[in-house]
Amino acid sequence: MTTTHQHAATVLLQDTFERINELVDGITDGLSREQSAFRPDPGANSIGWLVWHLSRVQDHQIAGLTGSPQVWTEQGWDKKFDLPLDPGDTGYGHTAEQVGQVSATGELLAGYHRAVRVATSAYLEGLAADGLDRIVDRDWDPPVTAGVRLVSTFADCLQHCGQAGYVRGLADRSTG
Repeated sequence: MTTTHQHAATVLLQDTFERINELVDGITDGLSREQSAFRPDPGANSIGWLVWHLSRVQDHQIAGLTGSPQVWTEQGWDKKFDLPLDPGDTGYGHTAEQVGQVSATGELLAGYHRAVRVATSAYLEGLAADGLDRIVDRDWDPPVTAGVRLVSTFADCLQHCGQAGYVRGLADRSTG
């Protein structure tokens, strides 16, 4: 239900990001560290890397929209994961070796993603209808609005959820 403060578009965006959260929960449910590291090919992305990356991307983009620190460092997830990566790293452009360095249980991956989802939800709850039209990046032609940034973030997360779900199916078949 929309309120006077929330526009129907922001309610729709809330629903889209909640769907990502549900997909992540399904992918990570009962996921062992060994399964999380499964890669169908040495050059492929692992389940853990895909879920970590999509969560990092969402965290990075929402923090950029709010001007707030990222959940990753603000809530100590960088320490919980203890990865040999720069704390600002989101996984963009990672080599196969760097992908292999991301190791985590399903519980840890889901926990971080849920924390990112809370930050996303808080941002969307406070977003007025005209907030979607705010220009957030003038390096593109046309300039990128907050609404476009949210949709592109959702699309990226959805794509990686599909990939992680597929690799999870392969992992389950090879280890089950």
